[in-house]
Formats: sequence, C-alpha cells, structure tokens
Amino acid sequence: MNRQPKVLMLYTGGTIGMIRKDPSGPYMPFALENLLKHIPELASFDCEIHTDSFDEPIDSSNMRLEHWQRIAKRIKRDYDSYDAFLILHGSDTMAYTSSALSFMLHNLSKPVILTGSQLPIGIPRSDARENILSSLEIALARNEEGGALVPEVAVYFEYDLYRGNRLQKVSSQDFEAFHSPNYPKLAEAGVHIKYNRTALAKSSIGEFQVNTELDTGVGVLTCFPGMTEDLIGGYLTNPAMKALIMRSFGAGNAPDLPWLLEGLKALIDRGIPVLNVSQCLAGEVDMIKYQAGRNYLEIGVIGAGDMTFEAALTKAMYLLGQGYQGEEFKVQFTTNLKGELS
Repeated sequence: MNRQPKVLMLYTGGTIGMIRKDPSGPYMPFALENLLKHIPELASFDCEIHTDSFDEPIDSSNMRLEHWQRIAKRIKRDYDSYDAFLILHGSDTMAYTSSALSFMLHNLSKPVILTGSQLPIGIPRSDARENILSSLEIALARNEEGGALVPEVAVYFEYDLYRGNRLQKVSSQDFEAFHSPNYPKLAEAGVHIKYNRTALAKSSIGEFQVNTELDTGVGVLTCFPGMTEDLIGGYLTNPAMKALIMRSFGAGNAPDLPWLLEGLKALIDRGIPVLNVSQCLAGEVDMIKYQAGRNYLEIGVIGAGDMTFEAALTKAMYLLGQGYQGEEFKVQFTTNLKGELS
C-alpha cells in the first residue's frame, strides 16, 4: 500500500491568521490552532498534514533576513521527511521571501508553496480558505513519473500560481494582489487546475542543499525628476554599502546629472557593483536603447534585464553572501540562476 504524502504547513504570520481583539484596533496575529479550525476541508485531503509556526507570528512588514534563514533551515532539516512545504505568509513582503528562498534552496525536487490572504480567515468573505486549499492541492500534484509537478519555490494567490522570483504585489485592496509581468503564470485554478507545463521548473536530480549566507549591504536609489546632490550625494558615499540598486526610468534610463554619474562611477571604481533595475513593472533594462541609459552603461552600471526589484535585491544579497565581487559578481548577476531572468 502506498503511503500518504506528508506536507509541512509553516505559519509565519500575516493577514491570513490575524484577528481584531478590539473592533477599532489593528489586526494582530493569532495562534495556528485558531487558523486551522476555520478549514475543516483539510481533513478531506489524502495526505498527512503537519503544522508548525514561528514562536511569535509576525506581520510580514517585519520580515527580516533571519526569518528567511529560519524558513530555509527548517526546510533543510525536514526535507527528507516531507513531500511538500506550504508556507503561510503575509502578502506585503511575500515576493521578497519567495525570491530569497529561490536563491537559498538548491536542487529542489519538492514544492515550496507560499500563500496568504488579503482578508483574515475569520472574516466570512476571506480569500484565505481558497488560497490554502488550492495551494495544498498544487503541492500534492504529481507528474506522470510520480514526481512533484511543481518542484520549485512558487506563490499561489487568488486562483493563480506564480514563480516565486517573478511576481510583485500590485494591489493592497484587490484579491488579485500579485502580477508576474515578465513570466507566464505556472497554473490557473478554476473548476480544474490548469498547469502551464512549459513554464514549470524541472525537478533537480542533484543533492538538495541550502545556503543561508546573505548580506544586507545593498543600497537602493530611486531616480526621480528633481533629484539633487544636496539630498542624495551623501548616500553614495555610505561606507556600509556593498552594492547599489539604481531604480531607473523606462528601459534603464536615468538623469544626465554629472554629480550622479560621478558618484556612481566612484562606487564602481571601488569595486561596488551598481545594478540598474527599471521602475516599470513590465519589460526589461536595455541601456543601449537611449543615450540616457548609455551614459550609465559606459561607466560600468550592470543591467538587471527583466528581473523584478525583489528578485534583483535578494539575488544581490545572496551573491554578496557567497563572496562574489567584481567581474564574478557581474557574471553571476547577469546569469539566470533560478528562473528569475529571461
């Protein structure tokens, strides 16, 4: 007799498990047991579900590097004991966590699915129940060979499954809170779940490994009309900065400001990579297209292609954590490591 598959459901916090103790007060996290009693349908799945949670569930706005490491280490510890992992997470920083995990977890052959909700599960119109139940069905899905159908870090939200390092949160009000502008959905849930098999990652045959070394020394500079040296120039000389993301306009364009070009070139000359990520949700950085981009290409700024900001940020943290510098950092950053880059 075939054994039942086993799933670990890890609750980190977030709206999905929050309540209001006072009708006029803020939402606060509550215990995992209270979450599960709202989903009796879990008992109908042909699987063994084990649950656990952070000692103190958090609002995802407080998600930090050590929380990513905790999740990754927990998956490493229990990887051989479970067939799939379901992470319940707040939606505000979910794209950061799913991106970070995609770089930290190597040679995945099992699903790591993140989900959450826009409304707490105790509210009658909450989207939490469907998100959890469909995420579980996806986590249990198998291909013709009996392996996991979705052997990667992915996010399920409001009928859609996305690659974990390809999505961004685009709405704080709509149930359809996420978009994946530069990569197709992995699956869509209706009466049946329709999988986009050509978009899914292939299961790895290598030994599963976890690397939790990240470095948070990544600065972010957002370009805007009217930016001045008085306000921003000092930021470029911050001694704690080990890499800088410049959030540019359009296809990777930035203002033709001598002080900005000089400041970024000084960083690059010191061996600090400057990464160009577009503020646009869709499309890619192409610094050759306009002179406003070529100016930055000529001083050594590195284009992020069609990576999301969340993927570029966590990838830079990961590469710094592995000790990459100079040309090696550039090669790794511009290489598609985990499906984050077309």
